[in-house]
Amino acid sequence: MLNLTLDPASTALVVIDLQKGIASMPTVPMDPSEVVQHAAVMADAFRARGSLVVLVRVDPGPGGVLFPRPITDIERPPMKPAPGWSEILPELGPKDGDVVITKHQPGAFYGTDLEPQLRRRKIDTIVICGIATNIGVEATARVAFEYGFNLVFVRDAMAARDVDLHEMAITKFFPTIGRVRTIDQVVAALG
Repeated sequence: MLNLTLDPASTALVVIDLQKGIASMPTVPMDPSEVVQHAAVMADAFRARGSLVVLVRVDPGPGGVLFPRPITDIERPPMKPAPGWSEILPELGPKDGDVVITKHQPGAFYGTDLEPQLRRRKIDTIVICGIATNIGVEATARVAFEYGFNLVFVRDAMAARDVDLHEMAITKFFPTIGRVRTIDQVVAALG
C-alpha cells in the first residue's frame, strides 16, 4: 500500500448524497448515521486545513421526473420524494467556503458545474465518501478517474443498500482507480 500524502491546497473532499431522503434508508455495513458522523469529522478536518469541501445532493425532481428512467432489466421503483428529501444534513453544512452541487442522476459530474469548481481551484485529488458506495460514489468516481483526478476512497465513511455491492466496490473496483483508506489515514495525510 502506497504511503498517502495529501496537499490541502490541491485536495477536495467530495461528499455524496448525505441528505435527508438518502440517509433515512437502511445501509450496510454501517448505519447512515455513522456514515454522516464520519463524513462530518472529515469535512471539519478538511475545513480546518483550508481544503475545499464539496457537498453533493441528488434532486430527482417532483415525482422523480428528473431522474433517468431508461429501459432496464430490473426496474427501479418509482420515486416519490417527500418535502426536504434533497436537503443536506445539518451535521455536514454547508459552511462558509463549501461548494454545493445539485445533480439529477447518480454521478455528480454530468449536468453540473463540479468539474469547473474543482479545476478552477487547481484541485487534482478528490477524497470521496457518502451513500451509496456502488451508486453515487462509484458513478462520480468513474468520471473523476476518466478526467484524470487522483482519487482517495474513505472506506469507513461510505455505505450501500447491499453488502456485496459495497464490498465489491471497496475491495475490487476502487483500488484499480484510486486508493482506499480510512478516515484516520486521510486526516493524517492532510498534515
